[in-house]
Amino acid sequence: MKSKFLKMAVVVAAALALVNCGDESNPANPDQNPIGELSSSSDVTGTPDVGVSSSSEIAGPIAGISSSSEIAGPVAGVSSSSEIAGPVAGVSSSSEKPVAASSSSVAAPKSSSSEKVVPSSSSAAPKGIFLATDTDENKDYMEVVYQTNTGDNGGGVLAYPKRLSETQKHGVVLWGPGGGSKPTEYEGIIKRLASHGFVVIATSESPNGTERGIPALNWLDKKNNTPGDPLYQKLDMNVVGASGHSMGGLQSEQMLINDKRVKTAIMNNSGAWDGKAAALVPTGQGKTIALVYGEVGSESDNAKNDYNNPGVKVPACLLRMENNNYGHGSGPWDGQAATVAWMRWHLGGEDFRKADFVGSTGKYINGPVYTWQGAKGNWKGQCKNF
Repeated sequence: MKSKFLKMAVVVAAALALVNCGDESNPANPDQNPIGELSSSSDVTGTPDVGVSSSSEIAGPIAGISSSSEIAGPVAGVSSSSEIAGPVAGVSSSSEKPVAASSSSVAAPKSSSSEKVVPSSSSAAPKGIFLATDTDENKDYMEVVYQTNTGDNGGGVLAYPKRLSETQKHGVVLWGPGGGSKPTEYEGIIKRLASHGFVVIATSESPNGTERGIPALNWLDKKNNTPGDPLYQKLDMNVVGASGHSMGGLQSEQMLINDKRVKTAIMNNSGAWDGKAAALVPTGQGKTIALVYGEVGSESDNAKNDYNNPGVKVPACLLRMENNNYGHGSGPWDGQAATVAWMRWHLGGEDFRKADFVGSTGKYINGPVYTWQGAKGNWKGQCKNF
């Protein structure tokens, strides 16, 4: 009888052990664990810039416009600027729509019940880079680590998903700020990209060349090969996209031309001054390019001339933001969804997005522009060589 009770006790204990082993609150594989809601304060691990002065918030000259017309950061008490891209106090005549301050410029995420960090592929052995399963480029999803004063000689910004994939590598996006602007002024688009699964490195400034971009990618590559680094063996350095605003767009174009790691570029309110750079993007390497411009932006002629150059042989798109007085500061804010969708398509392999850009009915060919105010204005796009 005693022996019988002992056997029953062993069976019960084993069953309890199996139940407890399957009820961990923090699974080892983050790709199968829902995350909490994104908050503007809890996801910042670096020290963000505070109180940017008006003298440092000028987006910089491009295409022959003066620096006073390219303010990219938040400015208080401005009444006459035509291209304010950040939040502005007391502005009544600005043609750029004010956006939320950098600490709150990230769109509200979904509830934690829908924020699952899982590979975009449902197969047991996922292929390609990691992407958030949720695909709406107008929203933020995963929590991100956002570090300022890092990279690029200590003046850049690094952002990446807080919960990195255990099964897939992450694609990389190089971001370039407008001339005279700080990378921290573009927190919204940087965090949006990171929340979709990309690792983003923003340079401290954007020359019309590669002298900032190449060292920035090399810096990331070193982290990817340094044991103990949070990004160790997490990056696919052969799946890199480049983007940026104004001068940052010119930097991204030069990176596409000169760095084999960079597979695609999407330029925001930018275009080569002589209209000849896009024609220099090498063929046979799977490279693509897109140019986003505002209907009244000072960059509009440059963007059109760069795209329309008959020497452009790679797949290319020209995306115009219209019917809402979109100017030189429109791309990184009102138009940021296009950058996210482009990167998910060309870096993440989401081929279904081709219909959004190529043809006559896609959302970026003939669809509404969704801004922080809702649907405002329209996209008018065209593509070639696809």
